[in-house]
Amino acid sequence: MILHTTFSVVIRLSLWAIMLLGGGWYGLMKDQESDMILPPGIHLLWVVLGAGVILLAFRAAANGGKELKKGRTLNRTPRLETDTLVTTGIYRCMRHPILFGLTLLPLGWGLILASPTFVYFIAPVEMLFIIAMVMIFEEWEARRKFPKAYEAYAKEVPMVSFKRACLVMLFASIKRG
Repeated sequence: MILHTTFSVVIRLSLWAIMLLGGGWYGLMKDQESDMILPPGIHLLWVVLGAGVILLAFRAAANGGKELKKGRTLNRTPRLETDTLVTTGIYRCMRHPILFGLTLLPLGWGLILASPTFVYFIAPVEMLFIIAMVMIFEEWEARRKFPKAYEAYAKEVPMVSFKRACLVMLFASIKRG
């Protein structure tokens, strides 16, 4: 399968994979070195919590992605890109709902691995790195593609929102259709 997208998206997806896999490996190695292995009951609890966090992250990605598709009006627009500024649905609440949700991935992954080192030390750093990537790359690209429209949109809509209605919309079960 060939994924037609931009080089920028490929780089960011690659960085995410490296962070999650490399951070997971490093966290597990450090846990073993320092005898931070969780007892089986706690381990199972962390795995269940991690699966829930990952589910929320992917729901956010699916809900944001479904709305973002409306911004692909031209057939030649690469996947994961838009040619029209999307300000409807969840994008009325926040400018980066997909990445806000996916920021939870390191935490969920660390819980699934049941790695205290990953959860307490590596995941927070990776989450901050994801936020920095959004602030630098996503904002820059949107301002470059839609200069005046995005400037006006950014004045009205925050990067993320913790309002209950916005979070419910972001993490709601995916509606087909």
